[in-house]
Amino acid sequence: MSKRKPRRPDRARDPYQAREAKKYANPIPSREFILNTMQDHAAPLLFEDLAKALQLSNPQQLDALSRRINAMSRDGQVVRNRRGGYCVVNHEDLIHGRVIGHPDGFGFLHPDEGGDDLYLSPREMRRLWHGDRIVARVAGMDRRGRREAAVVEVLERAFENVVGRVQLEAGVAFLRPDNKRIAQQVLITPDRLQGARDGQMVVAHITEHPETWRQPLGEVFEILGDHLAPGMATDVAIRANDIPLEWPTEVERETALLAPEVPPSARLGRVDLRKVPLVTIDGADARDFDDAVFCERTQKGWRLLVAIADVSAYVETGTALDEEAYKRGNSVYFPDRVVPMLPEALSNGLCSLNPRVDRLCMTAELYFDREGNLFRSRFFEAVMNSHARLTYDQVGAILIGGDAELSARHAQLLPHLRDLHGLYRMLHAARAERGAIDFDTVETRFRFDDKGKLAAIEPMVRHDAHKLIEECMLAANVAAARHLLRKKMPALYRIHEKPSAEKLADLGEFLAELGLRLGGGAEPTAKDYADLLDRVKTRPDFHVIQVVLLRSMMQAVYSDNNVGHFGLAFPAYAHFTSPIRRYPDLMVHRALKHLLTGEPLEAFEYTHQHFATMGEHCSATERRADDATRDAADTLKCEFMLDKVGESFDGVISGVNSFGIFVELDGIYVSGLVHITALDHDYFHFDPIGHRLTGDRTGRVYRLGDTLRVKVAAVNIDDRKIDFVLAEQVEGPGKGGSRRPRGKRPARAPRNKRRGDKKAPG
Repeated sequence: MSKRKPRRPDRARDPYQAREAKKYANPIPSREFILNTMQDHAAPLLFEDLAKALQLSNPQQLDALSRRINAMSRDGQVVRNRRGGYCVVNHEDLIHGRVIGHPDGFGFLHPDEGGDDLYLSPREMRRLWHGDRIVARVAGMDRRGRREAAVVEVLERAFENVVGRVQLEAGVAFLRPDNKRIAQQVLITPDRLQGARDGQMVVAHITEHPETWRQPLGEVFEILGDHLAPGMATDVAIRANDIPLEWPTEVERETALLAPEVPPSARLGRVDLRKVPLVTIDGADARDFDDAVFCERTQKGWRLLVAIADVSAYVETGTALDEEAYKRGNSVYFPDRVVPMLPEALSNGLCSLNPRVDRLCMTAELYFDREGNLFRSRFFEAVMNSHARLTYDQVGAILIGGDAELSARHAQLLPHLRDLHGLYRMLHAARAERGAIDFDTVETRFRFDDKGKLAAIEPMVRHDAHKLIEECMLAANVAAARHLLRKKMPALYRIHEKPSAEKLADLGEFLAELGLRLGGGAEPTAKDYADLLDRVKTRPDFHVIQVVLLRSMMQAVYSDNNVGHFGLAFPAYAHFTSPIRRYPDLMVHRALKHLLTGEPLEAFEYTHQHFATMGEHCSATERRADDATRDAADTLKCEFMLDKVGESFDGVISGVNSFGIFVELDGIYVSGLVHITALDHDYFHFDPIGHRLTGDRTGRVYRLGDTLRVKVAAVNIDDRKIDFVLAEQVEGPGKGGSRRPRGKRPARAPRNKRRGDKKAPG
C-alpha cells in the first residue's frame, strides 16, 4: 500500500492572507498556515523543502520566510533539529519556557503555557543562563517527585553581557556575576581585562556561552569602578539584570524627526476636549504625566473622562521605536533614577500631558449610577489641553484639609474636584461591596543627601487623593477589558489567578491554629479574603495574618487568555492607563483603535499567538524590573547599615525559614537574618505552615510577627545580606520569642517546598 502524500497547500486557503497583505507589499504565508503545512507533512522539513511546499521561490519571499521561521523558533513554535530540519513543537512531548536559575547551581523551567515548573539539574544548568528560553523534554521524575527536564534546544540567550566583580587568582581572571541566580563564573584571559583591577565592578561581553564541558568566556568592555561609589548600586542592578540603557541610533533618528508640539493636522478627526477642564494628579516628583481626569454629576450619577496619552500615535508598528519599547517592556523605577521605556522627548515631552499645551489622547468616557456602578462607556481619540498639573498633596489639602489658598487658586476646578471626590467615595464603597482585597502594606521611598548617599528610608503616606486616582484608573482599565471582550478582540489582559489548592491547604492549616477559617470552602473568592481581613484587623497578630494571606496569592501576569483578576475581584481587567511606561497598555490602545476603524477582526495585524508571546515577554520584563529595583534597594540598604554594625534595634519577625528568622527593623524598614546558629543553644524544628521555629529543649518559639531586639552583627554588600544576632534573651510572648506549653513536642516539619516570589495583585 503506497504511503499517502501530503496535501499540497493552497495559499489562497490561508485564513490570514488579508492580514499579511496589509502588512507586507510582497506577503508570505502566515505563521498559522506555515504550522498547518508542517503538520501535514508529519516530518521535519529542511528550509528548502518548506519553501517549496509553501510555493515560495523569489529571493525576497525566501528572505522573509527565513526571518519568520527564525522568529517562530525564538517563540518556541518550531524547533530545528541537528540535521537542520524544522518541526512543530509538540507540547505533549516538548516544552518551551524560561529558565529560572538558583544560586546553588540547579534551576527550574517555567513553561510558557503555564503549569508546574520542571526541575533542571546542575548538569543541565551548566550550559544555561538564568532567563534563557529553551525547549526541553521531560526526562523523568526526581527523588522529590518533580518532573525533571532535559535541554533539547536553547532558543534565546538571556544575556550577552554580564556585570560582576573581577577576581584575580594566580594570573587567571574570573568574573563573579552580581546576579546571584547565575552560578557560573565567566573566565577572562588577561589580554581581555582592558585594565580592570582585582575587586572592581565591570561589565563583560560574553564571547562564548557556557557549554556542558566548558565555562563561559568573556572580555571586559566597561569598567564601572568601586562598588561603594554613589549611584553604583543602580548602575550594577541595571547591567546585572540586562536592562537596556542606551538608545539605538535608529531610535534616536526616528525621535529627532518628531515635532516638539502637536501639529494642527494631527487634530483632524479627533474629538476636541481642549475646553474641558481635564487635570493631571500625580506625585510631586513626577515628570511624565500619562493620565488626566474630569468628572461632573449627571441626572443618573456621574460622567467621568479618563484621558490617556496617545502613545500609539507616535510609536507605530514596525518602527525602531516600537521594537525598542517592546524590548524594554516597561519603564524601571530605581530609588535614584528612572530607565524609561520611551525616549525622554516622548515620555516627558510630546506624549506627556503637560499643563497648558495641546496633547493627543485616547479617552475613556464612563457613566456611573448613584451607587457607583458602571453602566455605559465608550472610547475615542481626542485632543486635550490640561488645565492644571496638581499633586496628590495639593488635592488632599483642597478636598480633605479645606486649604483656602489652594481652593481660591483653583476655584474654577473646585466643583469638578468635588464631583471627582464624590464619585471616588461611591467607587470605594462598591469596591468593598465587591470584595476586592486591600492589603494594608507600607510603601517606602529613599531620601539621598547632596553627595548621592542614602540618608533615610521614609514611609509614604497615602490619602484620598492617591486612592481617588487609583479608582479612576481601575474603572478605565475594567471598561477597556469589557469592551475588548465584548468585541471578541485579541488583546493582552492583566490576569490574577485563584490561589492553588496547595496554598489554600497550607493557609487553612495556619488559620485553624489561630481559631480562624477562610470562607468559600475549596473555592474562596476575593470577598472571603477581604471579610477575613476585616474580622482580624483589631487583633494583635493582624500583621502576621495579613502576611500569610498575601503569600498565599498567585502573581499577576499578562496573558491573551482572560481568566479574570482574583485580587481586584474583576471578571476582566486590562492595563490601559499607562502606555508611556508599560508596553501592554500601548497594545490595548492599538486594539481599541482598530475597533474604532470598523475593520474586521481578521484585518488586525496581531493574533492571539502574538499576544500570547507578548504576554510572556512583558511578564518577564516586569519581573526583570522588580528584580533590578530590589537588587538596587537591597544594596543601598546594606550601604546604609555599614556604619551601624554593633548597634541594637527593635524589630518584627517578617519571615521564618529552616535556616533562621528574618527581622525588619522598626522605623528603618531594613531587614536582616538571624541565622539559626545565632539563636538559643538548642535544636529548632521548622514549621512552614505555622511560620515558626520551635526549640526542642527550651520550648522557645520564634514566630512570624513576634517582636525582637537585635544587634547588627555584619553587613555583606557583595551578597546584599545583613546579619543580626539577638541583642538580649528575654522570655515571654512577643519578647525574643515565646514558650510552648510544657510536655507538648512540636510536630516534624514537612519537607520545605520551593515557593516563588509573591507580589500584591495589580
